[in-house]
Amino acid sequence: MVLVYAEPTNGAFKKVAHELVNYARKTADVLGVECHALVLGDTPGAEALGAYGAGTVHRVISPQLEAFDAAVYTVAIADAAKKLGATVIILPHNSTGKNITGRLAARLEAGSVAGANAVPMMKDGYFTVTKPVFSGKAFADVQLLTDVKVISLAGNSIRVEETGGEATVTDLAIDLPAAKTKVVKHQVATGRVPLPEAELVVSGGRGVKGPEHWDVITDLAEALGATTACSRPVADSDWRPHHEHVGQTGVAIRPNLYIAAGISGAIQHLAGVNNSKTIVVINKDPEAPFFKAADYGVVGDLFEVLPRLTEAVKKFKG
Repeated sequence: MVLVYAEPTNGAFKKVAHELVNYARKTADVLGVECHALVLGDTPGAEALGAYGAGTVHRVISPQLEAFDAAVYTVAIADAAKKLGATVIILPHNSTGKNITGRLAARLEAGSVAGANAVPMMKDGYFTVTKPVFSGKAFADVQLLTDVKVISLAGNSIRVEETGGEATVTDLAIDLPAAKTKVVKHQVATGRVPLPEAELVVSGGRGVKGPEHWDVITDLAEALGATTACSRPVADSDWRPHHEHVGQTGVAIRPNLYIAAGISGAIQHLAGVNNSKTIVVINKDPEAPFFKAADYGVVGDLFEVLPRLTEAVKKFKG
């Protein structure tokens, strides 16, 4: 059996969960086994995960799961996998997955791959998973030889497809330990699609010159229906909230379109965005290193280019 942890986003199952279940179903097809989903907590709409490939959804409800604790969540997923006889466990490669994947693999004595970006395949008789390495500059095929395998899936790696109807939802009893951490404050980013899920992203750097000029970024994002992002110096200067920081030390993203305005393109920033399908760079410095990674580049003043681009998008959509 393939067991996928379907994580809700702001109290509902959205793109992250749908993509994971779809990926798990395709993995189950490769192995010729069933695909089941695991839900931690009482999130409504679990039966709808059947539309993306889950035959059965197992739900664990406990007060210990109300606030995220990596150790408690690891026990819940590991014990559920053991009870159900799962041989492949799939998690999201987000903050939750990064906290859990290693712990879960150790607890289950399983081989693991973090940040996979393709459906596993049987290659020369071995279960093989592909993942990007060297900050996305190359890809590695990893053979998992253990009986139990743990995989975390990078966001926007596969196209989401609806494949079935509603799934059967069953409650699963798991004895959970008390949490060892206490959540003092929980802040949730609101607004447009969260960055890890976003297919269109408009990002700004120090070239925007200050928070008072950020309208040129948000106006274009609004016209495109895109999510906004920023470079690390912008977040460190408190021009923008830290959840918008993309890069090696921020959020790694894989949108279909990434527009970078006023960002030089340091290697740390590129590491978080170079898996984007299409990169457009706007910078008045023709020697900016970001142009080497760009699919399209515009050498020009962003304060002249972005308003004209925004108007063009509005005219096209109108």
